[in-house]
Amino acid sequence: MFRPKRMAAVVAAVALSLTGCSAGGDSSSEQTSQTLTLGTLMAPKSFAAADSDFANVSPFYQAVYDTLLRMEPDGTLVPMLATEWTYNEDKTVLTLKLRDDVKFTDDTAFSADAAKQNLERFKAGTSADAQFLAALQTAEAVDATTLKLTLSAPDPAFLGYLSKDASFMQSPASFGNADIATNPVGSGPYVLDTAATVTGTSYTYKSNPDYWAKDLRHYDNLVLNVYPEQTSLLSAVKSGTLNGSLIDIAMIQEAEAAGYKNNAFEGNWVGLMLFDRAGTTNPALKDVRVRQALNYSFDTKSLLDAVNQGRGTPTTQVFPPSSDAYDESLDSRYPYDPAKAKALLAEAGYANGFNLQMPSTPLVNSSIFALITQQLKDVGVNVETIDAGNNFIADLLSAKYAASYMILEQQSDWQLINMKIAPNSAWNPYKYADPKVDELVKKVNVGSEDEQKSAAKELNKYIVEQAWFAPWYRPQNSFVTDAKTNVELQTGNVYPYIWSFTPAS
Repeated sequence: MFRPKRMAAVVAAVALSLTGCSAGGDSSSEQTSQTLTLGTLMAPKSFAAADSDFANVSPFYQAVYDTLLRMEPDGTLVPMLATEWTYNEDKTVLTLKLRDDVKFTDDTAFSADAAKQNLERFKAGTSADAQFLAALQTAEAVDATTLKLTLSAPDPAFLGYLSKDASFMQSPASFGNADIATNPVGSGPYVLDTAATVTGTSYTYKSNPDYWAKDLRHYDNLVLNVYPEQTSLLSAVKSGTLNGSLIDIAMIQEAEAAGYKNNAFEGNWVGLMLFDRAGTTNPALKDVRVRQALNYSFDTKSLLDAVNQGRGTPTTQVFPPSSDAYDESLDSRYPYDPAKAKALLAEAGYANGFNLQMPSTPLVNSSIFALITQQLKDVGVNVETIDAGNNFIADLLSAKYAASYMILEQQSDWQLINMKIAPNSAWNPYKYADPKVDELVKKVNVGSEDEQKSAAKELNKYIVEQAWFAPWYRPQNSFVTDAKTNVELQTGNVYPYIWSFTPAS
């Protein structure tokens, strides 16, 4: 457990810590003149659809871009720009029928060719989610309203990707615009008011008067305010500036005292990413005993109490309870045991410990990194924390660090595999491969339904035993809304989708 006197100051500081860091018709529903104002800690890096991201920044893009499919709050996929879709027998050819009555805000008609170009651009773009379309071999506009997508292999998560940033549809006529990064041209429910927008601080959107799915738009105007840290975000909540926002768990009581409702959910997992499993830059991490020792080094229950007021579930697996891979027994595979950690390090030849560089970021309270440093120091691991500034994510994805603290969203099995586990996944920056993992991933991909479920469970157990990660817990996240606003939380995404906000009255 934590030493109370030694940790008092750190635990007190941690109390101010972080929050999680992923079809309508033509009828018009009841409209209001209200403006929906939401808060966030992250701004989009670019409005170019090919370079877009999702998760915490999803509302910035959903306001202006439609997708081919739409995901309901419960995860069900429904029509959006695509009205129907079918796979061939081996699920390598997907044919979608598209709407013929949609125009982008520059008056360019949406078509199968526009969809084809956008998908190709996203796959070749700079988005951290570009791997969503890794299986896309070719895109063909059969005619104006028929799109045929050929995959190199079946991808169980592919339809889901078409409801996210992978299929944000931007007007092809705007691809060459000089202001493509700041002035999006889509077919979505809103148009970005560039004159009223302050990049990086506040984004103002006005209704798209020609939007084809007005029943999905519940407000005439949308404002997304970006705050530099949690304290200023809380001030905006307490002053009544915001209709809704993700907030730190430590701030719930103050938000509730200000009249906000706490909409709680477990949308992420928190812990260490152990990237360099081959020991490329840090040889110690090549030994599974060292990686297991790191797992035994953390008092996850006390971490959860200190950082998240005990709200959440300790775990040592990255697959969520909703997953076929989930195994409840794995939540306690690595109990806090510093003596065991030291013994494993000694067995691996590191009785005197080793040095480990890890990055920090101003988006995360520095006390988190103090906790990591202390816990690992207790077992002999010397952590050197490097301030990565605004390059934190970019540095991780470019394999600059062997390990790092991280918060990542919980996803469906196949999406999680392709985001964190497969050799070419974005969050496997060292491109580490394991024949056993490759074999199980293949079964998850092309096996029968029973084989997929069985392989997913076996895969989860294997990567836990091999200590690919060092998860601490699934934190309870909080999205607060004021008395004037209702929201439905979104399966698989920490930020609710914009059409899930409605006026309470």
